[in-house]
Amino acid sequence: MARGIEIREAHFPGTAPIDTYGNGGFRFADMSHRGSLLCVPSGIHGWDVTTPEEMTVSAFERVLDQADEIEVLLVGTGLDMVILPKPLREALRAKKIVADPMNTGAAVRTYNILLGESRAVAAALIAV
Repeated sequence: MARGIEIREAHFPGTAPIDTYGNGGFRFADMSHRGSLLCVPSGIHGWDVTTPEEMTVSAFERVLDQADEIEVLLVGTGLDMVILPKPLREALRAKKIVADPMNTGAAVRTYNILLGESRAVAAALIAV
């Protein structure tokens, strides 16, 4: 019997460079995703954050849960660079993760370079 459309959380298992970004989304691994992304060792996940004001500790729970596999977290804050909120900086520092906020374009480019060097990198990217 045919089943209806099944809606699942956006997730790509594994890491992949980001091919392009813009128009409210990203292209990677021959796929496209509309909205923000969270790229962690367990895979690339859709991320509900759309503005820097939504960057709370709970929004980064997946990053904190995988802290043992992450040295550097690149945070693409949209079109402009925004400083991360103090509670978030402290939570990341407590897990020994170096957070580097920058505009999303710079974060994508830096993520691709560090990923190509097999570094322990993660990225939180607000779509532009």
